[in-house]
Formats: sequence, C-alpha cells, structure tokens
Amino acid sequence: MSQALTLARPYARAAFATARDEGTFAPWSDALAFSAHVAADPRVAGLLANPELGRDEAVALLAPDQTSETFSRFLALLADAQRLPLLPEIAGMYDALRAEAEHVVKATVTSAGELSGTELDAIKAALAKRFGRAVEVTTAVDASLIGGAVIDAGDVVIDGSLKGKLARLQTALAN
Repeated sequence: MSQALTLARPYARAAFATARDEGTFAPWSDALAFSAHVAADPRVAGLLANPELGRDEAVALLAPDQTSETFSRFLALLADAQRLPLLPEIAGMYDALRAEAEHVVKATVTSAGELSGTELDAIKAALAKRFGRAVEVTTAVDASLIGGAVIDAGDVVIDGSLKGKLARLQTALAN
C-alpha cells in the first residue's frame, strides 16, 4: 500500500496543480471520484490489466460524461504510464490537497446511533472552533460503540465512545 501511495503522489499533485490553475477544483474532484470508483471495481480492474486494452478505450471507460479535455489527457497520461489502478489513491490525495488549499477540515463522526441535526451542528461548531477552519463532516453508524461517538479528523482522533471509555478504564484497572 505504501508503494501505491508513493507512486500516486506525483500524479495527485499534478492533478491538483492543473485544477488550481484552471480554477476547477470541484469538477476535478468529481471526475477523479468517478474514475476512481470505476477503476476500483474488480471487473474493471481486471480489464485495465489486460494489455490488449488500448489507451483510448481505457480513457473512454474511466472518464465521466461531459469531462474536460484536460482530464481526458490526464487519464491518457495515466494509461500510458500504466498507473490507472492508482486512481483511488490519486483521488484521495487530491481531495486532501484540495481540502488543505480551501482551508477545510474533513472529519468523520462515527456514532452508536444516528445523530440528530442539532447534535451534528454542535459537533461541527466545536470542530470549527478547535481547528479554526471550516469543517466538512461525514457520518457513520457503528452499534459496537455502545454510546457516544468517535471523531476522526485526519491526524486528530477524539474517542468519546462508551466502548473507548470502557477500554481505557479496563487498562487503568489492569495497571
């Protein structure tokens, strides 16, 4: 996995630089997400590994409808370098670069149950205050947390789940 990230990094940076120069962060993000999703499909991954698949066919398969010529050339470059399987990693790195440039923190809130709009707004406000940036939050539900939530904002993880508290209590009692 580490090698894939190393190989994907220059392509993600090139895509980001191109989108920044064109002022098209969102369309590139959408196009990369689409292409990454298609490339990650096991049936398509097998097809991409087939040496008989031509560059133009690969680009046509992976490019979303109404894509820019620049994005199609980017996919062609990846096809020529046999790096199309790296699209999921490239898309992830691109999104991280975009979030940094737009001063946005992306966080995932995993809770034991569905959060109400009020609870989610309170979490967003607290995270915005802590990071001093706008916050984009995605949610997930994991019933094994028993109660509370775990917030993952990149390098910062806040475990306020009952499961986490019980684990810390168990560790403290064992020592």
